[in-house]
Amino acid sequence: MDEKRGRARTRGDADQESSWRAWPSREALTRVGVPRGRVVIDYSIIAGLSVWMVAGCYTSGAFDGWYAALPPIGFGLCVAAGLGYHHATLDHRVAASLGLLGVMALCGLGAHTAGAPTPATVMWIVVSIMAMERLPLPAGLATVAMLVPGFVQADESGVLGAALTTGAVLLAGYSLRLDAQARGAGFQLLAQERLAREAEAASAALAERARIAREIHDVLAHSLSAQMVHLEVARLQIEAGADRAEILRHVTSARLMAREGLAETRHALSALRGDMVPVEDYLRELAREDHAEVDVSGERRQLPVEASQAVRRVAQEALTNVRKHAPGARTRIRFVYEADGISLEIRDSGLPPTAQGAPAGHGLGSSGSGYGLLGMRERAELLGGSLDAGPEGQGFAVRLRVPA
Repeated sequence: MDEKRGRARTRGDADQESSWRAWPSREALTRVGVPRGRVVIDYSIIAGLSVWMVAGCYTSGAFDGWYAALPPIGFGLCVAAGLGYHHATLDHRVAASLGLLGVMALCGLGAHTAGAPTPATVMWIVVSIMAMERLPLPAGLATVAMLVPGFVQADESGVLGAALTTGAVLLAGYSLRLDAQARGAGFQLLAQERLAREAEAASAALAERARIAREIHDVLAHSLSAQMVHLEVARLQIEAGADRAEILRHVTSARLMAREGLAETRHALSALRGDMVPVEDYLRELAREDHAEVDVSGERRQLPVEASQAVRRVAQEALTNVRKHAPGARTRIRFVYEADGISLEIRDSGLPPTAQGAPAGHGLGSSGSGYGLLGMRERAELLGGSLDAGPEGQGFAVRLRVPA
């Protein structure tokens, strides 16, 4: 939801900036991101203009005697109005911004009335540039238009000089505005990219938590629940005085499941740490216990953790089913690195019918490890792959394919 709001706000700011009646963006109105050298130059120009205006008031001879205190007072008033104008434009307050510019323009008018036209002209130029740079364009143009009579009155060359001054003011103010907007747009893009990276990181963290949860569920939950069933049966048989061999069978089964669960927990922890052995090495190690044949083809490459874990889980489940339902059957494991994925096939030769005439079939829903090929099919589908399992000839075949 916060990401959607951030995107909506960014789109809204972009639409606002595209309108000529809109305020510049907040990033454009602040000095964030301005190079230090540019800041030094700007403040040096402001300091130079300030000294020039105050000195011009005195050199004009209009502020002698008791009036000598007026230029510093007027300058201080202009500084306060300029700082207020900065904050008013940040808050997009048109009336307050125009009022503060009016205070500065009146200070210039006072200087002009007293007989100091040069400081007055400089002050009006500064006001015009500030209006064009920071106000909506209609308000900025209106401010400059109101100051044009002052340019005409103060310029000795008359209308032509005032026209040149007005054109220069408009060009300078609008250039500064465009420069600030470009800088602000860059910062908006950086902020948007930062939000996108944060969203991607949060999504990756959630996906990793989900993967860890699946590993814990696959390895521990099924194994422990199956152990509890066998141990509970053994307890009931002990209380009922059942045969010792039957009790021992259930205890042995629980012990075997605990050992397999511990081994798979270690494999899962290795996968989470990213230091697990390659898939083909794991398959050969797994097949060695059951004397199964392993055939690996294709160009070997690093696999995503999810795909690698799916192959390991399916291979273990399939071999466990072979041990349970077709002990002694010949088993072949075929693993292929394909162009856009990987495939695994585990096929056994099966057993002849039992002494009672029933075929020795495989169970898909459960096995000694407790995972179940049905759960493995769900895992494969989550990865965009598929898992098929069923009788084939006298035996049973399991085929997995996942993109990788």
